[in-house]
Amino acid sequence: MTWHVDDEDLRAYGRGALASPALWSADTHLTACAPCRERLAALTDPAALDTGWARLDAELDAPGRGLFESLLVRLGVADHIARLLTATPVLRLSWLGAVVGVLLTTVLASHTVRTGAQPTFFLALAPLLPLAGVALSYGPALDPTYEMAVVSPTHGFRLLMIRTVAVLTTALGLDLLATLALPEFGLVALAWLLPALALTATTLALSSRLGPLLAPAVTGGGWLAVLAVAQGQAGQGAVLAPFSAAGQGVAAAVAALACGLLYLARDRFDRLQGTSA
Repeated sequence: MTWHVDDEDLRAYGRGALASPALWSADTHLTACAPCRERLAALTDPAALDTGWARLDAELDAPGRGLFESLLVRLGVADHIARLLTATPVLRLSWLGAVVGVLLTTVLASHTVRTGAQPTFFLALAPLLPLAGVALSYGPALDPTYEMAVVSPTHGFRLLMIRTVAVLTTALGLDLLATLALPEFGLVALAWLLPALALTATTLALSSRLGPLLAPAVTGGGWLAVLAVAQGQAGQGAVLAPFSAAGQGVAAAVAALACGLLYLARDRFDRLQGTSA
């Protein structure tokens, strides 16, 4: 090899100040030339060299951003918040695909009922989808990043709210799109919204005591029991009580009360669920 990088260029290379195209030539040459690498080590400040290696290690070890995470960062979401959102287990194509499939099935079923009937199946199911999404987004049994999140500087309640907002936005958005496919039912097709918020808030409030698995099971079971009782009391083709004006008022009151209880219990989410009461 007849050409070698001169000392001045090696010093600039070590400082990170060598400009292109000399930088490209030096990179290529140093890969194949052991004497120049030795001269570079002798001419470069060891502290600067260690800093450069540390920076390179950090870049290599840092996990790459996915499409969704990159989009969130471009929209102004902080890096650590975007990473927390994309780590939410239910925000995956498999879960979203399942939700879309269920909603399509319920919409088709609602269209097959006779004229004048209510979309009861859709109204009963729609509040359970955000409930299930929130239940699956937080907890040691379901979240692979739960332990890391608990020991991180992020407040447990704040982490819960970040993921809850993300899941609710996704699930409620899909529910609303499905509602648009039921225009013949008018405003009745939106009667699932307040029950959905009430069920979700109640589940979050109960999870501080019952845990992330039992709380949604209790809330979902209670919702199905209420619907069963309402179905037994309703006349043929009548609107079920939870979807009437009075029922909507009760759902709004339950949601408000549950939000208040959730705020009072916010510090409990800093502990691992099930390890202490």
